[in-house]
Amino acid sequence: MGPVLRWDITSRSTVRSGVYEYDAIGRLQKSRPGDPEPPIEEYLTLGPLGTAMMGRTWPRALLIDEIDKGDLDLANDLLNVIEEGVYDVPELRRLGNRPVFIKDGFDHPVEINKGRLECRQFPFVVMTSNAEREFPPPFLRRCIRLTIKTEDNEARLWEIVNSHLTHFVSGRKAEVDALITKFVSDAKSQELATDQLLNAVFLTIGMKDGSQRFFSDEEMVELRKILMEKLA
Repeated sequence: MGPVLRWDITSRSTVRSGVYEYDAIGRLQKSRPGDPEPPIEEYLTLGPLGTAMMGRTWPRALLIDEIDKGDLDLANDLLNVIEEGVYDVPELRRLGNRPVFIKDGFDHPVEINKGRLECRQFPFVVMTSNAEREFPPPFLRRCIRLTIKTEDNEARLWEIVNSHLTHFVSGRKAEVDALITKFVSDAKSQELATDQLLNAVFLTIGMKDGSQRFFSDEEMVELRKILMEKLA
């Protein structure tokens, strides 16, 4: 399926920006009075969604990260594109029926006919959400939902900490185990996230050597409390 394509969603993200980007300013800067306009296709680039739609032999994998950061219309607009598998590019539609080539996210030329992207292989799409808002029922009905809960298995948490912070926790398993035990205990009565544990291990164990930090032992205890506070 090739490398995973990643689309990081922000409050300004639109389906269009996921499908393609048009560098209108760059084209304008290259224009000279009396000269022919630069070919518009040279200033169009497929985004992660557009690139994912143009897989030839195998479906491509697309990660849409934190989709709940987008505006209210993003989910429905995205649903239409993924279901229909087509997207019109107005800038190319104006050129008529002639085929053009534009670069995809891998910097490979892709042929576009009649100004329309037509899905060759429907992509395999994984979307993440922090549950900051609700999604429309029609959108949710077309998704396989997986809720990842905070890990509460101490052995598994040790594996996670060790995989991320091997250099820092080497030879300090007892100290890490104590912090993991407290994390599991606190997580039973309040909402915590695994990255809070990683931060606590890094800042209060990984930097335990006084020569590497500028705060006192008392401040370290207070820092640990702050890092392990309940999520708002």
